[in-house]
Amino acid sequence: MSSAVETATHEVLSGPPEDLRQGLSDFIAECGEPSFRTRQIEAWIFETGVRGFDEMTNVPPALRTALGKRFSLTPLEPETVARSNDGTIKHLWRLDDGERVESVLIPTRARLTLCLSSQAGCALGCRFCATGAFGFRRQLRSAEIVAQYRESRRVAEQELGRPISNVVYMGMGEPLANLDAVIDSLRTLHDGFGLGARRITVSTVGLVPGIRELARRPEPFELAVSLHAPTHELRLELMPIEKRYPITELFGALRDYQARKNRRISLEYTLINGVNDDEELARILADQVHGLTCFVNLIPFNPIPSQPDWKASPRRRIEAFSATLDERGVPNAVRTPRGRDIAAACGQLRLSQT
Repeated sequence: MSSAVETATHEVLSGPPEDLRQGLSDFIAECGEPSFRTRQIEAWIFETGVRGFDEMTNVPPALRTALGKRFSLTPLEPETVARSNDGTIKHLWRLDDGERVESVLIPTRARLTLCLSSQAGCALGCRFCATGAFGFRRQLRSAEIVAQYRESRRVAEQELGRPISNVVYMGMGEPLANLDAVIDSLRTLHDGFGLGARRITVSTVGLVPGIRELARRPEPFELAVSLHAPTHELRLELMPIEKRYPITELFGALRDYQARKNRRISLEYTLINGVNDDEELARILADQVHGLTCFVNLIPFNPIPSQPDWKASPRRRIEAFSATLDERGVPNAVRTPRGRDIAAACGQLRLSQT
């Protein structure tokens, strides 16, 4: 094998799998190795999910060393692991520059969902979210997003004895504010790791250009929108993004998205006692979504230190809100909070480590 190795490293999870394949193929030829090594290495990366080239036992040692000098597999180190009584597992991952991000494994009888992060922190300042309490630190590289999946898949198989069935971009950060890296990571999860597009959900607070860009993608990824209020005035109080992309513009983009993709849209609605849980707001919400194929997830507020006076809506108010939507033909469900004993809501574990 030749010693033709560049000093710069390239993150193999940082772009579409076809780019990785071409890069590996060129490097294998450069090193004087047979072409089948490319497929071997791809299998280790996507099927086995190795964290380092030294784990590739059927690859010659000299080639493993050369690969490690040219490429990086972006290993993540767990700083904190929290396990809930309900089976939820939350990781706080330390990145190569010391920043920390969260991912959460959420098991139910039917599925095992991974909630992953797309940014270190968040700049959007939603008042009910713990992530915004420490502000925006930086964008995650696509490789750092995908590495959360790889590391969590290993944990899922070893500790829970089952594969990850669904991935949701609902952790720290706004995915559509890191659009290029998120799209690259979506392609890697789909084309590289083989996760079906309909098992991947991208959640947004309503960045209209990003929604329109997702609509142009050929893959049928799922879309979820953090709504949390059905009127401009109330949503502006809860979510500063409403000033930039008002609810009328947001719903216009959602209707265009649905016309193009023909996919049901999920709407996330956190219920805060006395803030956004009045039955009249449920009626307004039903009017807003008229003609849109959607499903409303009603989520009891998960208390955070920055809002000590806010409480989750009591059961009777939640049930009344849900019943009002039912009466008006809007499909909905009340989601059971998971992992409250381990600070599993977005940003809570990271905030507790500051």
